[in-house]
Amino acid sequence: MKTIRKQDSIHAGDRVAAAVSGGADSVALLCLLVELRAELGIVLSVAHVNHKLRGEESDEDERFVAELAERHGLELHVSDAPVDVSERAGGSGIEAAARELRYGFFRQLAREGKATKIATAHTLDDQAETVLLRIFRGTGIRGLAGIHPRIVFEEDERAFGEVVRPLLGFRRASLQEFLRERGQSWREDSSNREIGFLRNRVRHRLLPVISEEFGEGAIEHMSELAEIARAEDEHWRGHPEVWDQLAAGIDEPGAWLSVKALLSLSLAAQRRLVRAWLETRARDMSVSFRMIEEALELAHGSSGRKLELTGGWVLRFEKARIWLDREQGSGATDYEYMLALPGVVEIPELGACTEARLVDVAEVPQEERRFLLDAGRVPKRITIRNWRAGDRYWPAHTAAEKKVKELLNDRHVTGLEKKLWPVAVAEGCGLIWLRGFSAPAAFAAGMSKAVWIRERDCQ
Repeated sequence: MKTIRKQDSIHAGDRVAAAVSGGADSVALLCLLVELRAELGIVLSVAHVNHKLRGEESDEDERFVAELAERHGLELHVSDAPVDVSERAGGSGIEAAARELRYGFFRQLAREGKATKIATAHTLDDQAETVLLRIFRGTGIRGLAGIHPRIVFEEDERAFGEVVRPLLGFRRASLQEFLRERGQSWREDSSNREIGFLRNRVRHRLLPVISEEFGEGAIEHMSELAEIARAEDEHWRGHPEVWDQLAAGIDEPGAWLSVKALLSLSLAAQRRLVRAWLETRARDMSVSFRMIEEALELAHGSSGRKLELTGGWVLRFEKARIWLDREQGSGATDYEYMLALPGVVEIPELGACTEARLVDVAEVPQEERRFLLDAGRVPKRITIRNWRAGDRYWPAHTAAEKKVKELLNDRHVTGLEKKLWPVAVAEGCGLIWLRGFSAPAAFAAGMSKAVWIRERDCQ
């Protein structure tokens, strides 16, 4: 209860769905919330996602969670969300795909009003594992922040729910002891022992050595480090000294930074500014510490020098400014992803996810309905890609079909933003969606079910 109060994450009147896999952590979370629900003044339910990764074992997990919910008289929300293992390379790919499906389900629960908060059972041990993994892979202050206590779901700059982590201050062992004291069983996930998953190697091989050699307090210290890093990151994100300088160079693709303004900042601020600028301008590029240091070396050098980055990007020092451009002829900006309907796909090149939802037309704001597609005419799978030379599109209520290039020119879209502009292609039908333009008349939605394709942040 003390941890929940400190986080200020759950309030009286909240509809809280506990995400329960059947494992000890999530079962303990549910039991704690059952005991505290009267004191907290919440409406409690259970959410379970079956990824079908372990065959009958996964189905037994679902039955166990269903029985647990029934025993406590709680509503159960279940999603069958199989992970296509054939399309995922290695343990981390499977983990990422499963997480994407789970959080898509959580967003759906929040969007439909079935829950205002989804509580997940991340523990202090999970936090330590995450911090270590990010250190090994290479990270900065933002990565050291680890697992955040809260994730807010937003759409059109409007919050509609959030994920909360009430157990981040608890050790996994103490939760298991809590369950034993109450005679409550739990399920053991056999995949948690598979060392093909990097996290499992950290959990079963590294953390025990750290605890034995440096004491149990070392695990807690990593969690404290994450909390310190999170506060530092939040401070820097809103630091006007940095962001006022950043704003000067983000209006046009191929934007620049003033070398004089950059070098007038402290070293920490310089690094923050360069990282944020590169991430803003080149969303398909992974920004590393070495890359930031090389960019700063360029700023300390002489005019006329340049630095080649990944993905065809180049930094140039000219006229007292650092410029970021693509090398001429680079085709690295082309992308193409399959999207199932309904579903979500991450588009790294855009720094966002594209989501296709089935909606009732009457529930969509009037000004947004011109973007809706007829659900009966859109195939189950479409392709999201950037537009290509020769692509043509005919928005409803316009005189004639036009080249996408001309449509974007009419809106004064230029540079990299223009190159990356997304379209949706249906086999045999051509372009059926162009971001920011009305749906084609042949695919425009009627007054019942529709497909709504939009970009959103990836959570």
